[in-house]
Amino acid sequence: MASHSALDTLIELATNQTDEAAKRLGLAIRACEDTEQKLAMLLQYRDDYEARLKAGMAAGMSAAGYRNFQLFLEKLDTAIAGQQQIVNAAKQRISSERTAWQSSERKRISYDTLATRVQQSEQRKENKRDQKLMDEYATRQANYKR
Repeated sequence: MASHSALDTLIELATNQTDEAAKRLGLAIRACEDTEQKLAMLLQYRDDYEARLKAGMAAGMSAAGYRNFQLFLEKLDTAIAGQQQIVNAAKQRISSERTAWQSSERKRISYDTLATRVQQSEQRKENKRDQKLMDEYATRQANYKR
């Protein structure tokens, strides 16, 4: 019975680890979604700013104004590249957290399977004991009737 208690403890620990890994995975997914939204916002802002540049060029703009637009677009491109790196890192974190969760889940499932096997084995032993007692009872009854 002590091993059964130890197995229950292992199952509980594995379940807690799986729950924690699932929480970390959820946080990583949310963080990645946030970084992707920021990247999309930067890309949209760049497109809008580029449209303003084209409109300004069509209306006629000074060389200094054009240069300012170009410098700002370069800064936006740098920010977009940086944000893309952040998105990539967030995706790597999701992958890492998913692997950790899957590992924890496999461990929990294996402990559950082991516990089920132990329970089935104990049930078979109990059934054999019951059958033996019933057989002995039937034999005694048959001997008693003679």
